[in-house]
This record gives sequence, C-alpha cells and structure tokens, in this order.
Amino acid sequence: MKFSAEREFELLNRIGFVRTSGSREERKAAEILLDEIKSIGLDGELEAFKVDHYEIKKAKFEVLEPYHMEFTVNAYGMSGSTSQDGIEGEFEYVENAHMTNLINAKDKIVLINAGFNAKAYENMIKAGVKGFVSFSGTVIDDESKTDLEDRKLNERHLKHGKIPGFILRAKDAMEIIRNMPTKVRMTLEQVEGECDSHNVVACIKGSMYENEEIHFVAHYDSVPFSNGVYDNGAGSVIIMELLRYYYENPPKRTLKFIWFGSEERGLLGSKHYTTIHEEELKNVVLAVNVDMAGPILGYNRAFVTADKSLCNMVEYMSNEIGFPISVDQDVYSSDSTPYADKGIPAISFARFGANGGAPGHNRYDLIEHLSADNILKLTQFIHAFSERTINACVFPVPREIPQNMVDAVDKYLAKEKKR
Repeated sequence: MKFSAEREFELLNRIGFVRTSGSREERKAAEILLDEIKSIGLDGELEAFKVDHYEIKKAKFEVLEPYHMEFTVNAYGMSGSTSQDGIEGEFEYVENAHMTNLINAKDKIVLINAGFNAKAYENMIKAGVKGFVSFSGTVIDDESKTDLEDRKLNERHLKHGKIPGFILRAKDAMEIIRNMPTKVRMTLEQVEGECDSHNVVACIKGSMYENEEIHFVAHYDSVPFSNGVYDNGAGSVIIMELLRYYYENPPKRTLKFIWFGSEERGLLGSKHYTTIHEEELKNVVLAVNVDMAGPILGYNRAFVTADKSLCNMVEYMSNEIGFPISVDQDVYSSDSTPYADKGIPAISFARFGANGGAPGHNRYDLIEHLSADNILKLTQFIHAFSERTINACVFPVPREIPQNMVDAVDKYLAKEKKR
C-alpha cells in the first residue's frame, strides 16, 4: 500500500472543526473516525467515559470602589456559583500566589497571574480567599482577533476545595491594577455535572506474537475556539493511515489504534483507558503517540519516555533514512504519559511549528498553515520505525521505565512523594 497525503488531508478536513471534551462535536468527530475504520474493513468501537460538564449561566465581574466598571469575563468551569446577588470583597493582586503574596488575602477577591498551578490554588484556599480572577492572552491583543480563554478547575485543584473564579483579558487585568480598586463584586451562576466523552478503538491481531501488543494513539479533541487540525487532527489522521497500512499488511505483533477523547482536559481519555484496561496492559510492549504534526514552518521531534536505547535507535534511523528529527528522553505532555505511568515504554512523535509558524490552542489553528507533504513524511518515518519494532524477531525495546523517567512522570502528574 502507498501512503497517501491526499487521503490524510481529506480526513483532516472532515474532522477540522471545534470538538471540545464531551461535546456533541467531539462525538461527531468520533463517529467520523469510526466510519473511516469501518471503510477500511475493520470493526472499531467507542468506549464511553465520564467527564466533568458545566454550563455557565451568568458571569459578571464589577469594580465597585472607588469607581464603578464592569469587565468582560469567562468563568472557570467547576468553580461553583455565588449567591444570586454575588459576592463582594476587598481586592488584592497576589501575583503567583506564594504564601507571602497571600498574607493579607483572607476574605478578599484576588487577581492571580495567568497559568497558575495547583499549588497556587491550594495556597489561595489555605489563605481563605473568597474568589479569584486570572487572565489570558497578552496586553497587546486585539479583541477582534483573539478569544478569551475557556478554563476549568480539575481534580488537582478541587481536592483542596472550591472557590469561584473568572478569567479576563490581560489588557483588562493591567488596567485594573493600574487603577487598583478597593472593592469588587463577582456574580457567577453555573450548572455542574457529568457527560460522556469517547475513545475510539480498533485492533489488528498479530500473526506471530499475538500476545505482544503495540498501541498507536492520538487524541482527536480540540480546545475551545480551535479547529484543532494541527493539535491534533494531524496526529489522528497519521495513525489512521498506519491502521490502513497494517490492515493490508498483517503485522507479526498485535496492534491497537486508539483515538483518545478529552486529552485537552488533562489526558482524561488515556488516563481512563489505562486504568480500566490495566490488566490487559501487561501485554503492551510499547505505546507510540502522535500529537501535533504538519506545519509548513516547523521541525520534527520525538520524546522517549523509556530506556535510552530507544533514543539511540531513533537517532540512528534519522541518520540512516535522512529524516531530520530531534530526540529527547523526556516526558511529553500528551497521551504517552499515562502509559509510561503504568510502566510501558512510550514514544511521542510530533512536528512542531517554528516560532510564529503554526498557532495552536486558538482560532488560528487552521489547515492553511499545514502541509500535506509534511504530514506524509512524518507518517512514513513513523512507519519505518514501526517496521523495526512490530515485525522484529526479538522486541528491541526493554519493557521498563528507567528511574529518571519514573521521577519525571511522577513530577508531571504531580504525584505526592511517598514518605
């Protein structure tokens, strides 16, 4: 079978729409992938799992004193609701929310810098903060060309407690601090619950080593406002093309192809899969993840969360084939990580956009920034790598995670250290 850039790009166009975690559009994309699997000649399946769902009914942020002004905000999903009349409080800018920033923050509504981590949120809870406001974007954004981010609190935050939160634009945050209000009001109403997200799964049995499995994985959901073709429609079509190849060219080892939902909400699909299928994972010898590909202006990367010998293998192949790719032994913030957490060697392939070359996580993740030829080239390299593992006489990758990678995965997943 000849790999086809046109076929990959055609499927990428079909799934190139906003498809956020648990939405009807995410389900629609899953059905498109399932139909494509069936058109190849295989029976795929959808595996449902629960994700947090919220609907914001009202989000209003007002400066009350010494002047009155209302600012446009989005609410943090799963951050609860205020009373119908809202909550009022003194205002303070707490920067990165170190405990020294929060000495006088009790019962106040605070502004915290963008991208705060779970530790900063825990600090706010401990300090007795009444509500918080963060910001997104940059102070030079054009409102007509950018979107105010949609964010939610996850389990890392919520295990410490729940306080209502808003997001506003960075330029508005700067204006607020310049004028330093003394009193503000937050009014938040949201409905919180659960809904279904889905993983899409297909399998090809091995002809010789059926009990040794290799998983090819990619996430197919997107962030709000984004068509998600770069991140990660491109990875999704790459593993679909590999599925087509191995259906026509039966592999010696069993292959599973999995399109994960809700990756953008914290690797939820892959975390769910590796939890409920933990017993079956004992047969998995390698996970191959593809996340982000195709930019016209860009460069190829591989992240190996496994023995260093796998880095050497990929680097050797790069020189042998003449395919430029940078290789690092590291954790990649993607669906390879839950596999490594279960002790399964994992590798992630990607083509990143050069600075300024391929916007991601916004409305500018568009197919015109991508090259069908670059998607094809990465597909061909992953195939060349796969041939050396899937059909090896003896599987060449040690089924173990070295201690430096165990520590890196634990740090990424914010695991508490055992005493």
